Amino acid sequence: MNQRGDGKFLCALCALLFPFVAPTAASAADPRPPNIVFILADDLGYGDLGCYGQKRIETPHIDRLAKEGMRFTDFYAGCTVCAPSRCVLMTGYHMGHCWVRGNAGQQNRQIQCLRDEDVTIAEVLRKGGYATALCGKWGLGEEGTAAVPTKQGFDHFFGFLNQHHAHNYYPAYFFRGEERVPLKNVVPGKGEFGVGVASEKVEYSADLITAEALAWIDEVKGRPFFLYYAVTLPHANNEGGREGMEVPDLGQYARTDWPAPQKAHAAMISRLDADVGRLMEKLKQLGLDEHTLVFFSSDNGPHAEGGNDPSFNHSSGPLRGTKRDLTEGGIRVPFIARWPGKIAGGTTSNQVGSFADIMPTLAELSTTTGELPKNLDGLSIVPTLLGRPAEQKQHNYLYWAFYERGGAQAVRQGKWKAVQQPLDSPVRLYDLSADLHEDRNLAAEHPEIVSRLTAAMREAYVASENWKFSGQVSPAANKKKVKGN
Repeated sequence: MNQRGDGKFLCALCALLFPFVAPTAASAADPRPPNIVFILADDLGYGDLGCYGQKRIETPHIDRLAKEGMRFTDFYAGCTVCAPSRCVLMTGYHMGHCWVRGNAGQQNRQIQCLRDEDVTIAEVLRKGGYATALCGKWGLGEEGTAAVPTKQGFDHFFGFLNQHHAHNYYPAYFFRGEERVPLKNVVPGKGEFGVGVASEKVEYSADLITAEALAWIDEVKGRPFFLYYAVTLPHANNEGGREGMEVPDLGQYARTDWPAPQKAHAAMISRLDADVGRLMEKLKQLGLDEHTLVFFSSDNGPHAEGGNDPSFNHSSGPLRGTKRDLTEGGIRVPFIARWPGKIAGGTTSNQVGSFADIMPTLAELSTTTGELPKNLDGLSIVPTLLGRPAEQKQHNYLYWAFYERGGAQAVRQGKWKAVQQPLDSPVRLYDLSADLHEDRNLAAEHPEIVSRLTAAMREAYVASENWKFSGQVSPAANKKKVKGN
């Protein structure tokens, strides 16, 4: 038989033997599912990046991610503070259903720990054959508990467990796995979590986290991997007062006439940007660039801590509010997705989504949807990412709750946004399509919409034994169990 005939015979044989083989989420030519890198900044505002309108802080590497990928305009964090936002990201449940719903504080740490029965993104992907690592800040489990990352789906962990410990950019120790690793920094007193301000500043935490992430990619480059790169930049060291914006040098901002905290804040953001650049360069050096889906986001809006003034460089951009607000500036965040050859470069999406969407999205892309918990609040945004918006399912609404400062709730449904902060105040209503800054309360003009969105709040909120609105009667005092119980 000639060569051409051999080819026809082999094709026919394959058709007989493998009639039901279909391409996976990657493609027939590229059968291995994509590597996934999720970069999460800490307290980075919607307006802190050049690609989101920042004029004075330089972020060329992150801006390049947006130029080469998709930039989302209407994407939301899980909450307006750290721990609950990260819980939504990890579990796919919104603030009415997830287990960790607030920053618990040092006196009640156990309620800020995930449970054995909680299923994380890392657990889902690891069951699908992914190597999994967290380099950076966890905030969802304490030392010696079942909630540490290595018991919640991560093969490898290096960084901070406790979020108060994570305030310090020059800590006395880190965790590798479940073991403390001493560092060269000296922190007087140290305290239970090593919080405070170092008297000898030798090793900068952000540099160590980035180095660990790059080294881990080298180790696992031959198999599919998920890297959760959860940096602490540009969060303040709250124990440092007005000198809490800890950074080794001020870089190009040293020459400005800005207040010292603003120089440091800008330097931290540009340092984060440079670290993102190093990560992207590593992927290219290893030939993994085109086979790796990279996400970039922030856990909530910008902070006013460590002497930082978020209005100085317009950190909230066109939005109103900051961290701890349920107005847009507290919860709408930068969100960028880059995947060469799959996500069209230089595109912008107004798809309304949130951190709850990440778990079903990654599960679909990695073909591990069978491992997902039931009744997630998130929706896969794969159709949006891959340029098929007509196939994209839409949320009926997005929901947030906040348990500090008298409690608060908010709902977005289409162009409408309802905010009740604090809970003993009337519900305010905004048309985000015409009033992005939430200046004009339209509640009196549209009582029927207020009623509809208030009903959505009642539906979304499921009472929690650990998280109660202080001094308030819950708008939905139902007795359902929290999802996952």
